[in-house]
Amino acid sequence: MIELINVNKSYNDTNKAVDNINLRIENGEIFGFLGPNGAGKTTTIKMITGILHSDSGSIKINDIDVKENPLKAKKQFGFVPDSPDMFLKLKGIEYLNFMADIYEVSKEDRKIKIEELSKKFDLESALGDQIQSYSHGMRQKIILMGALIHNPSVWILDEPMTGLDPKSSYILKEMMREHADRGNVVFFSTHVLEVAEKLCDRVAIINKGKVLFCGTLEEIRNHFKENESLERIFLDLTENE
Repeated sequence: MIELINVNKSYNDTNKAVDNINLRIENGEIFGFLGPNGAGKTTTIKMITGILHSDSGSIKINDIDVKENPLKAKKQFGFVPDSPDMFLKLKGIEYLNFMADIYEVSKEDRKIKIEELSKKFDLESALGDQIQSYSHGMRQKIILMGALIHNPSVWILDEPMTGLDPKSSYILKEMMREHADRGNVVFFSTHVLEVAEKLCDRVAIINKGKVLFCGTLEEIRNHFKENESLERIFLDLTENE
């Protein structure tokens, strides 16, 4: 579960990057976070993950307050940022072991998880290479593997499909569905509205720091225009705003 109550964030005195957001993402659902560039998606995700502090309001992950108990809260989730360009000097296997050490994953459990994920994402032969030699898609895969190595109940993914080849993208979408169906949370941002339309149980549309709509796709169509695509509704909402 992820809960945001009256969350605000400003970078200057004139504009709020995030304006009084209220969201509750329940266990067992894939939740899509949609909005144009600069809408406040990544700022919101950085506050959920504790990278940024909100100016006001509260954020809880599995009922643990992110500000009051940051380390315990961070153990609840796996996070994939919007850029995979990090720890480039490390070899793939070194990065995965580093992440496993942070989350106190046993040697036996990490071995099983690394074998499982590297086979899924076809990275077995590249784990001995430095991450800086990887393509963008391969870097995205290794960051995904590092985020999931401790079997977190909450997945927080910022544009996770970017750079992935069609097969890996399909596999990740299957993993997201399976994870949610086991009673867990998948919270992800995306610009690919077709993905959100096919995959999400609920979506929130954000623009200029404000949540314009939150609900199921059926609810959004009933509220706005029946028989319209999510893309058309999204464009109408954000342009009118």
